[in-house]
Amino acid sequence: MDLLATLQIAWRSLLVNKMRSILTMLGIIIGVAAVIVVVALGQGATSGITDRIASMGSNLLMVMPGGSSGPVRGTAVGQLTWEDAQAIGKLPLVKNVAPQVSTQATLANGNTTWTASVTGTVLQLQEIKDWPTSQGGFFTDEELQRVSMVAVLGQTVVDNLFSKGSNPLGATIRINGLPFTVVGVLTAKGAGGTGNDQDNTIYIPLTTAQQRMLGTKNVQMINVQAISQEALPALQETVTSLLRQRHRLSSSSENDFRIVDMAEVLSTVEDTTKIMTFLLAGIAAISLVVGGIGIMNIMLVSVTERTREIGIRMAVGATSDDILVQFMIESLLLSVIGGICGTLIGWSGTRILSLVAGWSMKIVPWVVLLAIGFAMMVGLFFGFYPARKAASANPIEALRFE
Repeated sequence: MDLLATLQIAWRSLLVNKMRSILTMLGIIIGVAAVIVVVALGQGATSGITDRIASMGSNLLMVMPGGSSGPVRGTAVGQLTWEDAQAIGKLPLVKNVAPQVSTQATLANGNTTWTASVTGTVLQLQEIKDWPTSQGGFFTDEELQRVSMVAVLGQTVVDNLFSKGSNPLGATIRINGLPFTVVGVLTAKGAGGTGNDQDNTIYIPLTTAQQRMLGTKNVQMINVQAISQEALPALQETVTSLLRQRHRLSSSSENDFRIVDMAEVLSTVEDTTKIMTFLLAGIAAISLVVGGIGIMNIMLVSVTERTREIGIRMAVGATSDDILVQFMIESLLLSVIGGICGTLIGWSGTRILSLVAGWSMKIVPWVVLLAIGFAMMVGLFFGFYPARKAASANPIEALRFE
């Protein structure tokens, strides 16, 4: 039989019972839509977290005081100094080094107050973070050496301390009561790796933070940027060896510092989110199997209802293969139409959730193709038995069927 003619017959058969066909497709529609929404949410989350971690700096090692197990009773907690950072900066695989100290502070501009993170650091941190200024510039090495009272503001700080449209450059603000002159404003960057607002920050010279605000010679963290991502493992070993030597640690002593490789953190986060995405997608795909069972059920009912029609077709020359193909096509049509409708609903659902809830969602083409392809396989698999039952009917008994 001509395939086009068979397709037309199958289409007319579905239209005869429109409501039943729609209800049969419902499981496939829900399954495909759920898979697309869940994977889009997972992809969006992965992309968002990756971007946030990447915004902290590329090819980056973060050296912090304290061993991997934290402070131990009776054991001195190691400290990091600017001299440690300067020694690390002389290593061959290092591109940039930026020590820093951070604290929360109360800011004031006239009668307006705000709370933000204040970080004392050096000029190289701007290059590590690849964070340009939208106005003015970063403080200089000369200002660092002079312990200058200058500050570079994040966009959130500017929005909350200054009236809209005003120019903050050259203005004097107070940080914990100390006067600072604004020399630059950073471009807006958004949320960081932990979801915090990176723009709600102020950068001041490291020497100023140590001597004028915190009263310490130590640093809380040393950012070490490698010349390439491939150099990170070797650099981590070199930094570990150097700091153990500088801190005079014996071979039996544990490190009094810890090193975090941001590339490893990024890889771990990506792997975790991928596993969770596929797990949730697998759970959502169960509804596709339920939809396939619904197709099998309705097709079996359809075969029983159309037993006499099958007998008449066989009597006028239709072969068992013709009957098999006809019912397989009907099952396939149900799954394909359901898959297309589910894709449209899934796409609409992601757009609505993205706009209403503000979630980061990302639809990738392979997910749509996979969902529709899986729906087609479900339709073929669960449609085969009813089609085979129809094709194996005895023409004489089918004609006698009432």
